[in-house]
Amino acid sequence: MRYQITGKQIDIGDALQTHVKQELGQAVDKYAQRPTDANIVFSRDAHEYVCEATVHLSTGLTAQAKAHATEIYAAFDSCCEKMEKQMRRYKRRLKDHHKDRVAPVELSGASSYILASSTEDEDSEPDSLQPMIIAEMEVTIPSLSVGEAVMQMELAGAPLLVFRNEKTGGVNVVHRRDDGNVGWIDT
Repeated sequence: MRYQITGKQIDIGDALQTHVKQELGQAVDKYAQRPTDANIVFSRDAHEYVCEATVHLSTGLTAQAKAHATEIYAAFDSCCEKMEKQMRRYKRRLKDHHKDRVAPVELSGASSYILASSTEDEDSEPDSLQPMIIAEMEVTIPSLSVGEAVMQMELAGAPLLVFRNEKTGGVNVVHRRDDGNVGWIDT
């Protein structure tokens, strides 16, 4: 597994890097057979250290965890525990429901746009009906079953996930509803 350990305006020493590789490696290897790479970022938020970890698996799924603590090692250890918990849940779900996936998840390209918010009054008429695009990015849309899409959304901690439904071939969306349930939009 490839590790990318960085610090945002923090010097990351060799001892911390060794600790991260050893602990995260054990946690991930225990529950995932073929992790491809891990990205760990340390930063400061006032008096606390923040550790964000992202692990990409060979199946195409991504697990993310984030933790805060007053010491940098404690922040990583808490983040590693969260990652291990997610991986344990992921492995349990794969055992229970998704035994038939042997091939990696197919990915297709799409464009993602960030639109500018309106600073004008709601009563005033806009100059044009075209929104101002602030950023345009390339994103990938995985080809998953609905259950796998819900699992990927929960692993990533995202509010929604756009995916291509393996059964129908159409573009679908799963999202976290305000009442705590998961919504599924089938186009």
